[in-house]
Amino acid sequence: MALFLVLVGVVLFICIFLNTASNRIGMPVLLAFILLGILFSNNGLIPIKMENYNFVEQLCSTALIFIMFYGGFGTRWSSARPVAVESMLLATVGVIMTAVVTAFLCHFLLGWDMLESLLLGSVLSSTDAASVFSILRTKKLGLRNGIAPLLEVESGSNDPCAYMMTIISLSLLGGKVTFGGIALTLVAQLGLGTIFGLLIAQGAIYLLNKVDFSTNGFDSMFLIAVAILSYALPSLVGGNGYLSTYIVGVYLGNHGLSSKKDMVNFFDAFTGLMQVLIFFMLGLLARVDLMVKALVPALVVFLILSLVARPATVAAILTPFRKYKLRDQALISFAGLRGASSIVFAIVAVVGEKSLDNDLFNVVFCIVLVSIALQGALLPYVAKKLDMIDPETDVMKTFSDFSEEAKLQFAEIRISDDSAWKDKMVRNLNIPREMLLCLNITSDGQRLVPNGNTVFHEGDTVIVCSKEFQGEDKMKVQRVVIPDDPFRKNLTIRDFHVQKGQVMLLTRGEERIIPHGSTEVLPGDVLYINRSVQEQESPEDLLPNDNRA
Repeated sequence: MALFLVLVGVVLFICIFLNTASNRIGMPVLLAFILLGILFSNNGLIPIKMENYNFVEQLCSTALIFIMFYGGFGTRWSSARPVAVESMLLATVGVIMTAVVTAFLCHFLLGWDMLESLLLGSVLSSTDAASVFSILRTKKLGLRNGIAPLLEVESGSNDPCAYMMTIISLSLLGGKVTFGGIALTLVAQLGLGTIFGLLIAQGAIYLLNKVDFSTNGFDSMFLIAVAILSYALPSLVGGNGYLSTYIVGVYLGNHGLSSKKDMVNFFDAFTGLMQVLIFFMLGLLARVDLMVKALVPALVVFLILSLVARPATVAAILTPFRKYKLRDQALISFAGLRGASSIVFAIVAVVGEKSLDNDLFNVVFCIVLVSIALQGALLPYVAKKLDMIDPETDVMKTFSDFSEEAKLQFAEIRISDDSAWKDKMVRNLNIPREMLLCLNITSDGQRLVPNGNTVFHEGDTVIVCSKEFQGEDKMKVQRVVIPDDPFRKNLTIRDFHVQKGQVMLLTRGEERIIPHGSTEVLPGDVLYINRSVQEQESPEDLLPNDNRA
């Protein structure tokens, strides 16, 4: 047991390191985690025996629920609305076209059975949002003509249709379905998935508004339960659980939840863990010897996808919109990376159909690795060569966890005897445009909304509002505890030398003090100093002035 826990801890530590390294070089973290799994696979350097496809399929499908939910939760609908029609066409009609074109070419070029070729095309028909946007976010690549929101909505919403095509292909292979059965499956998958998604989203919003989560974090746990139910309930009656999950995520993510910032922080970490789980488990299933045998057909299928199926699909769907030029379509085609969902659907296919003539899993695995390594690494270069990078556009505006308007900060100002605001009318104060006077709490407890004629008196407390600092030159806070020095008494803030920084807060037990030059500093006090992250700390920064060399 202890050895197993050590192994888990080491793997998690390596995953965190790989995540940091991949962000620096711009390579999708998916590739790093898969390679780590291969390292620990049956034939790897540190072998872990893993051959249970059913277990991995159930585990990865469950993790995919939360990734799909958070993919919708993070989609900024105000940015996505202008490209919603073309995005949804790519996510539905585009998925079907990609699967069919890939199937025909695989059948004629590789000699695969037509239905098995359709299964392969269906598994590979969706694109991977995590891979594309890990690159765009890391490199801060703002794209022209609304391409970033289009890619986000398409890649975030095309998994349900790819899953549906995979299920239909498996049914055809098993000879268990007729044309009428296919039509009924389509209606049930799309119709029930949509209806359940909308109903569950409405119910979740109602409960979030009615229930008081007295313990921090329970609202995020509530969303985990919602995500699970949004998949499970429609799946029980033949609906598309992934579609329902994505709809619920989009609806909740754009509803303006009161504690959304905490939810975003929680789900960033939680879905990150789910991605690590998926990618690592998929890597464990890999067998290098079988991947070598599957490499040639995988490269052929990759070329079919990247040079024919994806470009033809994009051109057929986007050309009628007229606003997408050839270079727009070229970038959208190139950004169609394959990812974890394709490998998960390949496992679903292998588990669902035991009598496949070809090694579908390893072919798909190789295609995903090549797609991420080649297309992922070249995406910034291709975007630059096509002149599709817009330095004035912030790619983060595509996501609902980005606030286009700066967040508001509230602060209190107490009117003292020597305050410059004492006994003056608001209209005569030199107040910056970026600051708003929100409330005046008088010395006798009255709460008044100030106007131009309001006069502040000694003992009043004024609540002001301003924008949160959004600049790239972020501030870091250094926490310093004042030691007990029996040879030095009666120190004040002005007695300390703070190089390229400022003492912004002093805490003494439970008391919080905004310091001034004459504020006394006692042993045990905690000083908080802000400084630019670009500034280096000096060992003499907080020495009293008479103790500096």
